[in-house]
Amino acid sequence: MAKRRRLIAPDTTELEQMEAGFATKPSISPFETKSTTPPIAKVAGEAASLNGMAAVTDRVALAQDQGDAARWRDAQDAGLVAEMLPLDQIDADFIRRDRMVEDEEAMAELLESLRVHGLRTPIEVTKVDDGYGLISGFRRLDAFRRLAETDPRFAEIPAFIREAGTGQGAYISMVEENELRANLSPYERGRIAVLAAGQGVFPTTEAAVDVLFAAASKAKRSKVRSFAVVHEALGDLLQHPISLTEKAGLKLAAALRDGAQSKLREALAGATVADPKSEWMLLEAALKEAPEVSKDKAKGGRPQQVQRIPSQALSGGGDMRAEVTSDELRIRIRGRSISVEEAQKLLNEIARKLN
Repeated sequence: MAKRRRLIAPDTTELEQMEAGFATKPSISPFETKSTTPPIAKVAGEAASLNGMAAVTDRVALAQDQGDAARWRDAQDAGLVAEMLPLDQIDADFIRRDRMVEDEEAMAELLESLRVHGLRTPIEVTKVDDGYGLISGFRRLDAFRRLAETDPRFAEIPAFIREAGTGQGAYISMVEENELRANLSPYERGRIAVLAAGQGVFPTTEAAVDVLFAAASKAKRSKVRSFAVVHEALGDLLQHPISLTEKAGLKLAAALRDGAQSKLREALAGATVADPKSEWMLLEAALKEAPEVSKDKAKGGRPQQVQRIPSQALSGGGDMRAEVTSDELRIRIRGRSISVEEAQKLLNEIARKLN
């Protein structure tokens, strides 16, 4: 029996040589002018060629996928990728808000727009230990929460997750958004600078104004500082602060720098005003009664600084805070019910210490 010979498939080079040999072989028919390629050589050559092309295509596709993945990670790290977040995981009070009142008519328009078109601009949040803290988009979050009460489609909201932390970046983002979308009132600008400084985010109110309103002109920042003085001195008593005009706020700030704080607070403390006009008339009357104090030019018109004493927790509940200015001490006790008799005893004790 003849020994079987094991067949081995030729490589691409051998096939090319076979094809070249067939091409040079004379044709049997005198009328045939074209050479013919053996089918096996043609098929094998095409298979080898396609195999090489497939390898190149796979490498190109892999490179594209890797590049896309890297760009996606970069965008996600930069907070440029919106993610759907459950409403109950977002803390709307993560930082103090700059806007004090809500326009219900504008809110109604926003609610209708969200029902029809959805949310086109995601909110901004930052990651915290137990969820997410809201940086900007308070109105949109509030609208989603209202809609979610009757429509489950609004149980989650698109959000950009920023690496803002709890510091200056969070406040800057919030202020920038409101300045672009709907200008804050002069009083709200001064107030947020005071609040941010009070939380220790900025060393002073002036530093907060310089950073939060860095894009504003020097004159505008000076006005913001003036309204910061108004908030520091009268913010807890004013009933219609955001209605103060720029002229009125600057007039109050000048009077406060000249020592009219006690007179103005006394006028506001026992008053009940029906509207912004009535409140301003009350303040103007107090300004006329305030004694004239010569300006100290060395002060250069800089805002009065309020020194805050760290709060102290009370064993029976609540806490006690104090603020000191050049001519006044304000003590506040919150979160605890105090009777008139207890308040009188506290005053007597303070008076005994000071006498």
